[in-house]
Formats: sequence, C-alpha cells, structure tokens
Amino acid sequence: MSKADGRSTFSGDRAAAAELQRGLVPSNDKAKSCILIYLWGGPPQMDMWDPNPEAPEGIRSLFQPISTTLPGVHVSERMPRFAKLTDQTAIIRSVSHDSNNHEPSVYRTLTGHKNTSLRVPRNDRNRRDWPNMPSVVSHFQETGSITIPRPIGHEGVTYSGTYSGFLGPRYDPMEVEVAGELKGPPPLPLTLQDGVSNQRLTARRGLLDVLEDTDRRFQAEPPAREMDDFRELAYSMLGGSPIKEALRIDNVDAKTRDRYGRNEWGEAILTGKRLLEAGMRLVTISWMYIQKSGNVANIWDNHGPFEGKTGYQMLDAEYGLTTLDRGFEALVEDLSSTGLLDETLIAMYGEFGRTPKINKNNGRDHWGAVQSAVLTGGGIQGGQVYGTTDRQSAYPTSNPVSPEDLLATIYHAMGISNESLIYDQADRPHPVINGSPLLGLF
Repeated sequence: MSKADGRSTFSGDRAAAAELQRGLVPSNDKAKSCILIYLWGGPPQMDMWDPNPEAPEGIRSLFQPISTTLPGVHVSERMPRFAKLTDQTAIIRSVSHDSNNHEPSVYRTLTGHKNTSLRVPRNDRNRRDWPNMPSVVSHFQETGSITIPRPIGHEGVTYSGTYSGFLGPRYDPMEVEVAGELKGPPPLPLTLQDGVSNQRLTARRGLLDVLEDTDRRFQAEPPAREMDDFRELAYSMLGGSPIKEALRIDNVDAKTRDRYGRNEWGEAILTGKRLLEAGMRLVTISWMYIQKSGNVANIWDNHGPFEGKTGYQMLDAEYGLTTLDRGFEALVEDLSSTGLLDETLIAMYGEFGRTPKINKNNGRDHWGAVQSAVLTGGGIQGGQVYGTTDRQSAYPTSNPVSPEDLLATIYHAMGISNESLIYDQADRPHPVINGSPLLGLF
C-alpha cells in the first residue's frame, strides 16, 4: 500500500499484481474515482427527473415541472439547483426491471445479478453473494472503497449486495458504522479503541510484524495474503491518515458546511468529496434515516404516512428533495472547480421507482417497471436525456435500460469492459456483468 499519499491502494508483489489483473479487459474510458449516491427506498421518477404534466389527476405529480438548461427538458420544481446543472448530467429515464421488492432490487441494482434465494427480510449478506460494483472496481483497480454513513440494513441484518461477496474480505468496503438497528462496532472501524493511542498502535504494528516473520509459510497461503492487504488498509485508516482526517468535517469551514447542508445527507456528500481529495477512489453514500426510536427508514420509500407526514410531505422533509438538490449541486460545483469532475463519475439512483398512481396516503408505492438514474463526470457527456417513458412515467417507451446495462456503463467509465472476468471461491470464471454499456453517453 502506498503510505506517502495516504491512498487506500493495495500494492503487493508482481505475482499479486498479476492476479489482480487476471480477467481484466480494459475499456476505452477510465475515470479514476466514483461516488455512488444510492437512494435506498425507491425515488419517485415523476416527482424528480421525469415529470408527467400530461398525466391525469391522481397520477400527475403534485409538483410542477420547471425548465432546465436543456431546451424542452423539465425536472421537478423541488430540484431547481439540479435544473441548472443538466448541461453537465445525463438523465437516464428508462431503467427497468421486474421486481417491486426492496431486497432483490437492492441486490440486482448493486451487483447486476438476480438472487432468487434471498429471504425477505432475512437477507443478511454472505460470501456466496455476487460482489457489488465498488468491490469489483476495487478488485481490478487495486483500490479500496468506503460506505458512508452506514451500509443498508435493518431488522438485524445487513443487506446482501453491500459488500464483496465471493471475492473475499480483501475487497470489502470500509464501513464507518454498522447497518441501522444492529449493535456493536462496524466490521472495520476507522477509530481507535479507548486507551489505544497512535503510538501504541504503531507499537502493536511492530509486534505483529515480528510475529509474522516467524511463520512465512502461513503468510504464503492465499487467505492470509487477503487478510494482510485488508489489515494494511485498516492500519492506514487508523493511524492518522488523510482518509481518516477527511471524515472529520468538524474541521470544515462553516460556509462550506452550509452549502452542502448541515444534516446527515449533506454531510455525507461533503465527506464523500473530501474522501476523494484524500485519495479514496470509491465512495458509496447510502441514503437512509434513523428515527428517534433507533429504527431505520428508507425514506425515499414514500408510501406515507411516516412520523405524521404524508408521502409527498416526506419528499419535502429535511431528508428529501431539497437536501439532495443542495448537496448534489455543491458536489458538482466543487469537483468542477478543482478539475476533479472530469475524472470522477457520480452515479445517482435507487433500487426502483414509484407507482404512477398516488395512494390514499398521498404517496407512491414500489414500482420496478421504470426509474430514473443520473450520471455525471467521469467521461459522461453532459446535456443528455437517455430513454423515454409514457405519459404516466410508468413504462419505458424507448431505449429500456436494465440494471446490468447501468452497471456496465459505470464499469466502462471506470476502465472495466463488460467482457472482463471475475473468479469465485472455486476459481470459476464469471463475466463481470451481463449487460451492455450505454456508449452513447460518453
């Protein structure tokens, strides 16, 4: 691992490097970094990026459409900041799949694979899972990833599709906190235990190195090599690295914090930007809400009622559209001003969309048939809208995009062709994704 610049990259010898590159077929594009803003719960396409003013009452969005920088293209009035950035974004309005349930939809939109064995809601992740997108990129690009503020989970489980699965712990994302409703420390915390100083940590590291010198045969085993790289990453994070410092947004000036929003979601987006600047290459922001009771709410799941709010009032709450609009604008502007947007892909979507019909709670229900996704930076040509839907924003009418196609597009941007191979625990090869990248977006 490189220690000079604090980057969370894996080094290793030539043999290890060759193993990492096994199966890689490079694409023509190669973004250096990626931020995935994952809107867990199912963001409503017609109330955000695909308004339907011609739909009948009861289906038509209660929000008015507003003009954007693109002639004839409209978005929700609750996203005025985003409307000014459409010349830098690609809006994909025709993402579609066949599930209306959270668990299998999260799995498919994060891994690009179906999992018919998931138990709902008891779908805790395991090493038989397909690796998610950040883990696959980490595998091929020799870089670490991180999930903030916490991975997706509730009712005592962390969702399948949120880590590296059969690729092994070497490529698991760092996690600052455990999934909501779980107890105990995160799998790989970024803070030292009480009573352990940086000096004591360094001493422990030296002792560990001495002990390892006595048993090189053990170190030669593949599982041990994986844990070595994982442990090296942990020491880099714990020992006062730039990555750890990036997580301390209390050191950020007040004006910047106000621009992003002084709430968990704005602060997560700000932290994601700081992590990129510190050398982290892959950041996943999972959007959820921890209630006062400690229970988790995937608040884009705006069925309503929730804490006395209707479904539409949820979208207007502090965790909804205004917060997303503010944080996304600040992120794009800051990355653009520093030149990082050209080499950083920002992807924003959820596991599915919402029903055309507004329900009795003035909200919308699960709808896998269509959702919108947004891509910007990382080689994406801005000023585009890809795909169309019917007048109710219910079904694609042109250029349908599967979750596999969407992930193949992200992989392509990150320099990984969909023809690349990954290997499971039995060393069997598998295509990295069975989808086709949307090359017209680049």
